[in-house]
Amino acid sequence: MPGKNSARNDTHCLALGAVIGLFILATPAYSEAPANDFPTLARVEYVQECINRTGGKQTNMYQCVCVVDRIAEAMKYDDFVEATAFARYSTLPGERSGVFRDTDEAKKKARLFRETEAAAFKACNLKPLS
Repeated sequence: MPGKNSARNDTHCLALGAVIGLFILATPAYSEAPANDFPTLARVEYVQECINRTGGKQTNMYQCVCVVDRIAEAMKYDDFVEATAFARYSTLPGERSGVFRDTDEAKKKARLFRETEAAAFKACNLKPLS
């Protein structure tokens, strides 16, 4: 049974609904994956590989972490996976590996990864042995 406070309760409900609606509208919707979307396992694997490439010294661990952080800031994880595959397999001989070596897309992605990685190594004061 509606009482004398009924109108005040309706006003409160409308105000609360308006606040919730504004909050939902103000919350940004992300259509793209955010930068730094690298899974932890991928970061750990990269750091281990980096340590091996720089002489196997554990003292390089923090610099290798710096490198993978810089790479993660520069590219999305899916782009990183593709680019590293093209960079890694671009030196394979034979016809079948031509897809990693001979196409314009392969050259572009391999170059992107190599340049991004080289800039990250330089920024983190680290030099690979190979």
